[in-house]
Amino acid sequence: MTELASDTAMVLAAGLGKRMRPLTATQPKPMVRVAGKPLLDHALDRLADAGIARAVVNVHYLADTVEAHLKERTKPAITISDEREELLETGGGIVLAEPHLPDPFFCLNSDNIWLDGPRDCFADLSAAWDADRMDALLLLVPHKGARNFSGRGDFYMDPQGRVSRRSASRVAPFVFTGIQLIAKRLMRDAPQGKFSTNILWDRAIEEGRLFGTAFTGQWFEVGTPGAIRPTEEALAGH
Repeated sequence: MTELASDTAMVLAAGLGKRMRPLTATQPKPMVRVAGKPLLDHALDRLADAGIARAVVNVHYLADTVEAHLKERTKPAITISDEREELLETGGGIVLAEPHLPDPFFCLNSDNIWLDGPRDCFADLSAAWDADRMDALLLLVPHKGARNFSGRGDFYMDPQGRVSRRSASRVAPFVFTGIQLIAKRLMRDAPQGKFSTNILWDRAIEEGRLFGTAFTGQWFEVGTPGAIRPTEEALAGH
């Protein structure tokens, strides 16, 4: 059994969920139900199943609803990172939560739903992790494993696992799942306030320190109301 690289995950749950409207007019996107369970619980249950002990969850939009929902949960143990005053985007949210995070830590979106391959994705990331070479390790899925996804992909990956971005008007073979393993080195000299993790990724790409590992399971993009039913049908078959 692979030893996990970290016992803690950051769960990004602060966004406005605009693409999921009208369902998010009165509830935060992490609380939208898929297969009878809030999206946030799908993510947290998978963390608990993998043996990850702690989750730091950031909140902004309808934050009270998310916090109230999480009060009863003991596995993983929850720490709230409060962004009520200002939505900080992915990078700023991670920087704000940094005091609660070990080195390294897992990070995932609160709307992630996936079916693992031969072993769970956190074990896959841990097995591929090399702190000497990596600032971040992204879980990437080939197009055939990306359900409800119709984009052109996000990254190329070389034989050593180093990633580079898709160039304009081209198709890239790998899609970012929203799941990653991050070294605190990635966040050094980070901007203040709101910013995207893409800024930190770009620097890591230039330095040859952004890596990926290919996911062997099925990953579901659940970004719009129309993606919910096909996801539920696929989950019902497993």
